[in-house]
Amino acid sequence: MVTLPLAFGSDFRPLAARLRPRQLADYVGQQHLLAAGSPLQQAILAGRVHSLILWGPPGTGKTTLAELIASHAQAQMQRLSAVTAGIKEIRDSIQQAKLHQQQYQQRTLLFVDEVHRFNKAQQDAFLPHIEDGTIIFIGATTENPAFALNNAILSRARVCVLKPLTEADLQQVLARALTDAELGLGAQQLTLEPAAEQLLLRLANGDARRLLNLLEQLAELAAPQSELTVAQVQQIVPQQLPGFDRDGDLFYDLISALHKSVRGSDPDAALYWFARILAGGGDPLYVARRLLAIASEDIGNADPRALTLALNAWDTFSRVGPAEGERAIAQALVYLALAPKSNAVYLAFNQAKALVAERPDYPVPLHLRNAPTALQQQLGHGAGYRYAHDEPGAYAAGERYLPPELWQQQLYQPSERGMEKQLAEKLRYLRALDAQSPKQRSTEPKS
Repeated sequence: MVTLPLAFGSDFRPLAARLRPRQLADYVGQQHLLAAGSPLQQAILAGRVHSLILWGPPGTGKTTLAELIASHAQAQMQRLSAVTAGIKEIRDSIQQAKLHQQQYQQRTLLFVDEVHRFNKAQQDAFLPHIEDGTIIFIGATTENPAFALNNAILSRARVCVLKPLTEADLQQVLARALTDAELGLGAQQLTLEPAAEQLLLRLANGDARRLLNLLEQLAELAAPQSELTVAQVQQIVPQQLPGFDRDGDLFYDLISALHKSVRGSDPDAALYWFARILAGGGDPLYVARRLLAIASEDIGNADPRALTLALNAWDTFSRVGPAEGERAIAQALVYLALAPKSNAVYLAFNQAKALVAERPDYPVPLHLRNAPTALQQQLGHGAGYRYAHDEPGAYAAGERYLPPELWQQQLYQPSERGMEKQLAEKLRYLRALDAQSPKQRSTEPKS
């Protein structure tokens, strides 16, 4: 058993907590927000930051930034986690902030982690105290604030988007952890072989906390003054668990990437995103359902077989299970990616719905109305209707089926791709017959 040197005294905090920056100059990453001279950087240094929402993935420095803001603003910092807190804890925190202000004339920065987990009533509880200056409110979230937070909160707080740390950022964090003898692992004098360092950086996936946790696990197993190897890294992380959240932004980002890859006719990218979803524990049938939407929205009549193949993939999965069913979904993915694309039906249907929503409810023309009774026949229902099967080519040239007010509307505009090209040719042929029909000319609406 390796005995670690007593480098940290009685400080038993995890490495990531010990190395948390104490001043803004030591903060790593987020240069798009905190570069020298930027508005946020100047506001923090001047101690005049207002309420913020910090939105970004785990390990990007949201909590650390909140602590630095509190320090520069000379404010007391209180913490709440929306995972465990409720209205009672919110009220207690507000009351403590008021008492602290009265006793010490010092503001309170209230940091709320996972703020998206609060419901509307809980979020609304902060509003009056943000407005009257009782608290500087900083909420941290991994979810899109536009969906997860109330508009009332968003109108009172600036949203700052934090990005995953770059490889260069992570290298800075790693270097400090290995050399800092007071708070880091410097007393052990560990080094990393280049390949092991690259593997650690890749496994960290932009998350500084994950990087430091992995490094700390390595250090616990390593002898002082040793070089850490790829094999040792692989020992503590036998298999990387891909980032994934079944109901969060990343899930929908992966689905969006898959859909757009199919629409963009890239089967390799479609298969990659499908594999990412599966590796993260995603539901293959969610992808199968999305394929049905893609087949209808993005392919349509350019290749009607796409809809059938997507249905067959879903059915195959249901019948034979994941091992074979996932491959059937992958087969459908590739087919849909390479199928000719047309959104003509999608656009035409949206136009039809817009017409219904925006125009009056025009009456059904008399010749199209149902006439099962003598009274309806006397009223002219069905009069003059031409039975298409009795017409040349089973087409009643010049006949009108829209209300007269909409005769000029042509909603469906087929593409010249795939099987839809044949539909376009058929539609042009039918319209030419209409143009030549005496019936068509005699029923043109008057301007």
